[in-house]
Amino acid sequence: MIDDISPAATWEAVRGRPNAWLVDVRTPMEWEHIGVPDLSGAGKALVRDSWQLPPAGQVNPDFITTLEKAGIGKTDEVYFICRSGARSMAAAHAAYDAGYHNVHNVADGFEGPEDATGSRGRLAGWQASELPWSRG
Repeated sequence: MIDDISPAATWEAVRGRPNAWLVDVRTPMEWEHIGVPDLSGAGKALVRDSWQLPPAGQVNPDFITTLEKAGIGKTDEVYFICRSGARSMAAAHAAYDAGYHNVHNVADGFEGPEDATGSRGRLAGWQASELPWSRG
């Protein structure tokens, strides 16, 4: 089973443990227009590896290869994040099936659920937790 980990606990893991990675599985358009977690305060770089490819949303056939090229080891801690936590859970399962057995899903993702006005980023997730982020 893959755990849902809060954004704050994810930040603490990535910041405090040398073998912990954060992988953003959203699309390049989301990274550019919405923003990305900023790991510079942890002395690390965010790994950007889209789980689904635009425009049709097919699964990225190079997803696991990108993890390998980033230098993520099979025993490292890997935290996957997307907009709300759904794509990242699917990506975590794929990574687990590929031999990465210390994988986690960031609960509520980067933006979290929509509020009553249809806006995201205010109720839960990385942004609402006021963790470091920057425009893509």
